[in-house]
Amino acid sequence: MNALTLASFVFFTALVAFITWRMTRHDDYRQSGSYFLAGRSLTFPIIAGSLLMTNLSTEQMVGLNGAAFTDGLSVMAWEVIAVVTLVTMAMFFLPRFLKSGVTTVPELLALRFDRTTQLLANIIFVVAYAAILLPSILYSGALGLMGLLDLQTLTGIESNAVLLVLTIVAVGVGGAIYALFGGLRSIAISDTINGVGLLIGGLMIVYFGLNAISDGQGILAGWDTLKTSHPEKLRSWGTENQSVPFSTIFTGVLLLNMFYWCTNQQIIQRTFAAKTLAEGQKGVLLTGLLKLLGPLYLVLPGIIAFHMYVGEGVKADAAYGQLVHDVLPAPLTGFFAAAMVGAILSSFNSALNSTATLFSLDVYKARLKPNATDAQVVRASKWSGWLMAIAAMSIAPLMASQESLFVYVQKVNSLYYVPLLSVILVGFLTRRVPAIAANLALVLGCVIIAAFYFVPPLASVVDIVSNFHFIAIVMVLLVLMMLVIGKVTPRAEPWVQQDAGAIDMTPWSKAWPASIALLVLVVAIYLAFI
Repeated sequence: MNALTLASFVFFTALVAFITWRMTRHDDYRQSGSYFLAGRSLTFPIIAGSLLMTNLSTEQMVGLNGAAFTDGLSVMAWEVIAVVTLVTMAMFFLPRFLKSGVTTVPELLALRFDRTTQLLANIIFVVAYAAILLPSILYSGALGLMGLLDLQTLTGIESNAVLLVLTIVAVGVGGAIYALFGGLRSIAISDTINGVGLLIGGLMIVYFGLNAISDGQGILAGWDTLKTSHPEKLRSWGTENQSVPFSTIFTGVLLLNMFYWCTNQQIIQRTFAAKTLAEGQKGVLLTGLLKLLGPLYLVLPGIIAFHMYVGEGVKADAAYGQLVHDVLPAPLTGFFAAAMVGAILSSFNSALNSTATLFSLDVYKARLKPNATDAQVVRASKWSGWLMAIAAMSIAPLMASQESLFVYVQKVNSLYYVPLLSVILVGFLTRRVPAIAANLALVLGCVIIAAFYFVPPLASVVDIVSNFHFIAIVMVLLVLMMLVIGKVTPRAEPWVQQDAGAIDMTPWSKAWPASIALLVLVVAIYLAFI
């Protein structure tokens, strides 16, 4: 069985690599516009596929299903509320980003505020990606593959710690080679292919899992078994003792999703590469539609795993890999493992590509060597990417000490999500708030949240009010501070956003009807599982 699984895994992985190579073999990656923004040529299916796959890392597959193993359906908020923020991205943020023709979020902050704001945002992004995002992708990916392919049996390595480190290094090196030599277009195309595979594979897990718990009586019988055995696991409204209480949907959960889908360089870089505004809006809204399927393959398998393994000592974050290994036939396990590796590499590639982009354009080109050629900028990007990859591989094994990877990652992400989101929102919505206000908000926001997370007397306050409510309070305080500074010491001249003329800015004619339909579906899903 292991040989068949491994053979199908190698076949499907090689097939994706071959198709991607065939489609991108004539691309010129010596030009920074082609390397970082795919020549601004992406159409809506590629944008949607790349957005979905960048998001669908094993942090999601393993971590969110692990959270569902513990808390049930209420953790679907991370998927369903994302649709609200994707609508916001399509209708508010994207037109403003594309109008300025920027490659990075800090580049826009330099236009709106000053170069110090740009530098601070760059430092925050790069450090956060290297210390939090990239390691979490590598750790969760290695954990998922170890369970999925039964690597302990396959390799004969008995030590889990040793096997974890070796798997992390293998994924990290492979992903770095892929990301740093291919450019954004090759990442986007492979993402789209893998996205189809992962959606099919994820739905297969649900089918075989429900069939397994009904003893072969079919998926409807399996669903009835879950409803009868664990009705408390199938409620959309989280209680106060769960990881996503219902009240937090309107505060921290919404804000974290807002940053992630609207201002996170790793995610939105592919929307900057849209051929037109209309293509970008269609791609973002199609992603929203696909996210509505998220609870099926990112939450339901965790509940199925709970039913199958409760009382057996299976750790929440290991449940998904165990489920896939147990219910899928060997050839399909290999296929799904290939799609899962695609998800790992996709998220790792995108984060690494974005980190290298931020350094090479906003630090190397903007500050260290302003007269650098395109070839030199691309070369600097590759070198910085390798350094980030090595740092991430070194940090990733340390995450094994966390009880819930997904909850931990969401918490530490708010260290930089909230300050950056507050500055970007104030930048777009006001004209006279000066750069000093934005710079203070970036520094104070990170310091305040870190103090309340890691200084014991202050940490108790966060526990009392809930982490998600706490970050919403910090967000409000940062925005108020910037507005007050804007009143007391406003800019000499109001900021006016200039149209860079980079692409056609005609909006998609059906954007508003599509947005309203998506929001109605979000409400309907919540009401269906009260």
